[in-house]
Amino acid sequence: MEEVEKRYGVGYALAKKKENSFIQASLLNLAKERGIDLIKIDTERPLIDQGPFDCVLHKLYGDDWKKQLDDYSRKYPNVLIIDSPEAIQRLHNRISMLEAVSEIEFENESDSFGIPKQVLIYDVKKLLDCEEWGEVLNFPVIAKPLVADGSAKSHKMSLVYNNEGLNKLKPPIVLQQFVNHGGVIFKVYVVGKYVRCVKRKSLPDVSEEKLPSLQGSLSFSQVSNLTQSERSDDTYYKAMNLEDAEMPPQSLISDIACGLRRAMKLNLFNFDVIRDTRVGNRYLVIDINYFPGYAKMPGYEKVLTDFFCDVFNKKQAGSLDGQLGMNCEKEVRILVGNNGLVEDEGGLPVSTLKMEEENGNQIHV
Repeated sequence: MEEVEKRYGVGYALAKKKENSFIQASLLNLAKERGIDLIKIDTERPLIDQGPFDCVLHKLYGDDWKKQLDDYSRKYPNVLIIDSPEAIQRLHNRISMLEAVSEIEFENESDSFGIPKQVLIYDVKKLLDCEEWGEVLNFPVIAKPLVADGSAKSHKMSLVYNNEGLNKLKPPIVLQQFVNHGGVIFKVYVVGKYVRCVKRKSLPDVSEEKLPSLQGSLSFSQVSNLTQSERSDDTYYKAMNLEDAEMPPQSLISDIACGLRRAMKLNLFNFDVIRDTRVGNRYLVIDINYFPGYAKMPGYEKVLTDFFCDVFNKKQAGSLDGQLGMNCEKEVRILVGNNGLVEDEGGLPVSTLKMEEENGNQIHV
């Protein structure tokens, strides 16, 4: 008797904007060919009345949704939740978010990494008195809302040049030391053991000579919306060829990705890295985001489908450790090529990844 192919159901619950960008026909069709059915969860109905699914993929927040996931897990204890609401919650706070970096064990002698100096400000009086910050920060600084929940408000950031620029800020807020980084930011996408690094233009360096002539603050949205005639640093970008910017060492990015995945117990995230131009081999993680815009990544359909297949294969084999294989040392890091296809690594037990150059005109920090 012919054996019936085992199919897996992935229920997804995403905000409308996220669903429109992520759930493409190309992803649905490829997953279906591989025995995986992506099924939309009706958020107007109780989750516990739907499915059962083999896996729940989500990016919704709130106590009610968390309770629904908890109830679903109790009723269907073998269902995989990607990812845990408790683990995701850590990334909603810009202080606890970057604390994960300090939890990474690192033994690379040639390169170092960390986070920029930063301070959390809760009241206006402390904000306006630099002596009260408790941390030695020098202008310019990056001002970021404490809450990082993906809302429009959480994306309102500013580059503050002097005390005058502090007047426009509203606590609670995180002040982070701005570090000259050559106008280049490295965005690293992580999908389980799949990793991809791209480079994009960022804010230009601010020299000590030029700083006294800069007034107040500048929001990131203003920077990206300036026309060429208005942008005082347009010559900077013309002189800087993004292609010439050296990518970070593959082993470094791979180790950070693995370490963050293990420390945060998350599978779907990206993180932003800059290179301190004062110390060429010093790298700083400045931001971490849950479930980023993977659809912008060429070939994302295969990467995500391979991730689902890997998870279900481990589950079927009984080798899933309850954290979707967070033990990176036991895995071979998958190399993602320019076309998004997994390339042959020759079976070597080493962590590798593909660095891709991505030239964009939008400012990213």
